[in-house]
Amino acid sequence: METSLQIDSLDKKILSLITKNARIPFLEVARECKVSGAAIHQRIQRLMNMGVIKGSEFIINPAKIGYHTCAFMGIFLKKASLFDKVVKMLEEVPQIVECHYTTGQYAIFIKIYAKSNEHLKRILHDKLQAIAGISATETIISLDESFKRQLPID
Repeated sequence: METSLQIDSLDKKILSLITKNARIPFLEVARECKVSGAAIHQRIQRLMNMGVIKGSEFIINPAKIGYHTCAFMGIFLKKASLFDKVVKMLEEVPQIVECHYTTGQYAIFIKIYAKSNEHLKRILHDKLQAIAGISATETIISLDESFKRQLPID
C-alpha cells in the first residue's frame, strides 16, 4: 500500500499510456506528458524498481498456435502443508499458465490451455492426477474470453 503513496500524477499518466500500448516509444510518452525522454526513462525505471511495473511482454493468442481449450481448475489438497510441493509440481506442466493460492473451497486455482478437450483430458489424467497431495479437482471450461484488461490508473 505504501507504494501507491509514491506514485504522482506524472507516474499515473505514464502508466496509463504504457498499459494501453507497451510498445509506445518513450519519446511519444514524453511528448504526451510534456517532459523529456530522459525523465520518462528515469520514471519508468523507478516504477520498475518499485515493483509497480513487472515487465512488458508479447501476448500470444493461444488459439493461433493450436490451443483451443482454456480451462480453470480448482484443486483440493489432502493437507494444506502440501501446498508448496504441489505448486512446484504444477510448475512443471507447461500448459498451466496461472496458479493462485486462494481462499474458499479450493486451495489452488489454475488456468490451463490445451489443444482440445481430449488433450485437456490427457493432461488431467497423465499429469495432474499423478501429483501426490491433490485429493480432487474441479474443472471449468471457458467457452470464450469476453475481455481481459489491465487495472485502470486512477
